[in-house]
Amino acid sequence: MKPFTQRLLGACALALCLQPQAFAAETDPAEVNLDYAYYSPVSLVLKHFGWLEQALPHSKVGWVLSQGSNRSLEYLNSGGVDFASSASLSAVLSRANGSPIKSVYVYSRAEWTALVVRKDSPLNSVTDLKGKKIAATKGTDPYLFTLRSLEKAGLKKDDVELVHLQHPDGRTALEKGDVDAWAGLDPHMAASQVQAGSRLLYRNKDFNSYGVVSVTEKFAAAHPQTITKVLGAYEKARDWAVKHPDEFAKLLADESGLPLDVAKLQLSRTDLSTPLLSSKDVQSSKAAAPILVSEELVRRGVNVDQVIDQLIDTSFGQNLPKP
Repeated sequence: MKPFTQRLLGACALALCLQPQAFAAETDPAEVNLDYAYYSPVSLVLKHFGWLEQALPHSKVGWVLSQGSNRSLEYLNSGGVDFASSASLSAVLSRANGSPIKSVYVYSRAEWTALVVRKDSPLNSVTDLKGKKIAATKGTDPYLFTLRSLEKAGLKKDDVELVHLQHPDGRTALEKGDVDAWAGLDPHMAASQVQAGSRLLYRNKDFNSYGVVSVTEKFAAAHPQTITKVLGAYEKARDWAVKHPDEFAKLLADESGLPLDVAKLQLSRTDLSTPLLSSKDVQSSKAAAPILVSEELVRRGVNVDQVIDQLIDTSFGQNLPKP
């Protein structure tokens, strides 16, 4: 063997010894935990059919119910779940305040929030809310929707009394008369409309942020192939939901414990056609971000546009298998 060839082989062997991780196939984690949520109907499909368990046969798959974006992101940041379902603007808020997370997939684009009043309420516009009590879950899309709606109407946060309640409790408070309005979230909002005759005081589709699945940066770096498998299973669930609308509505009703007409109303406001993150989503989040700064919801000096660039990762959608 020629000396040069020997030296070349020796160098390659040394590289293999020094950097084995570069050549080793990724192993799925022993355990993968996800949240599921009634505001993310596709997650219910995924959980129901066990497609993720099939995609990760060597991992123990665990499920945690999230009642709102704030809970979902708390679970993610505490290590309770590896994949979290939240509103995109809530994910921005979480990252801006120091949580090293990445959003990798869109589980729905829905008009899922609005300002809600009782059927007999004398209130007819956002400006009528001055001096009134509004129930809202801090750190969630309905809360941010409320702030943006007030700002558009020329009101400030201090012009109203925000009562911090989880979404189901906000509905109860509204219907009991303990608050004047509620920053609703489906399916609770749809249920209040159908069952209590509650009225949508103010709607603005542009103020509804899209729903994202997020992971931590650490998980994204260690398990990119696992993320692709999970998102592939999400795609299978989304495809089923689009092709079986009646069964989808029944599944949502069964899982949430709500009547079928409530589930159908929620799904009528849900768009599942565009699951992949894109540059348009980056721009949409940046357009909504100023409210986070003006209301001092992020740490002083944080560049929110930069945060959004770091948060939204479009790369995982590029290699998803067809359902």
